[in-house]
Amino acid sequence: MVTVDLWRVPTRRVGGALVRMALDRARLRRVPGLTFARLVGTGVPGAFGPLDAEPRRWGLVAVWDSQRAAEAFTTSAVARAWARAAEEHLHLRLRPVAARGRWSGREPFGRLAPGRRAAEEVPPGPVAVLTRARLTPRRAVTFWRAARPVAADLAALAADPAGPRLAIGIGEAPIGLQGTFSVWPDLAAVRAFAYGRPAHAAVVRRTPEIGWYTEELFARFTVLAAHGTLDGHDPLRPGGQ
Repeated sequence: MVTVDLWRVPTRRVGGALVRMALDRARLRRVPGLTFARLVGTGVPGAFGPLDAEPRRWGLVAVWDSQRAAEAFTTSAVARAWARAAEEHLHLRLRPVAARGRWSGREPFGRLAPGRRAAEEVPPGPVAVLTRARLTPRRAVTFWRAARPVAADLAALAADPAGPRLAIGIGEAPIGLQGTFSVWPDLAAVRAFAYGRPAHAAVVRRTPEIGWYTEELFARFTVLAAHGTLDGHDPLRPGGQ
């Protein structure tokens, strides 16, 4: 099981959130049943550049060896501390259905080929997509320039029923470790954006030619459940309200 938690803290608690980000890495290593975890910062809506960080919003991507372990974490000291600090919290439970690539040298979601068989296993309903990349330093500026039209396209689709219900940049650091997390109404919407929108298709096409990444990961998930809101929106409810 994979969980994604996104917390939004008030401005007066941003300093405390930064402290939590530093201290909780060690604490997470002692959580029973947690096989992989990354605390991440997030970007402002519709932007994925190094200067687009949103200091009021933070997240945790976690992989568990059982549902029981994931549920037990909700009452842990780490989870309770974030609950006290946050004014808003979105919690999603996910099942990986396709994954390729590595994150810090690991395959946290297993090796699940994103082919036809994996697609057939995706039931109707919301789909989440997570990407993560370690940028090649000399290619970083070129990548950020290429990513701007993609971010603008995502923002333009926000009001479209076939557009993403949630789309944010994520990363362990503002520079060099870039990623995205998005929730879509179904698999067809994901594919329509990935291959049918010119800006994103151009980035996909140029990736092997330019060599933007020294490491990359793509993963797709079935959304099992979601609780709470982010920026006032529920990504599983049509219209987000």
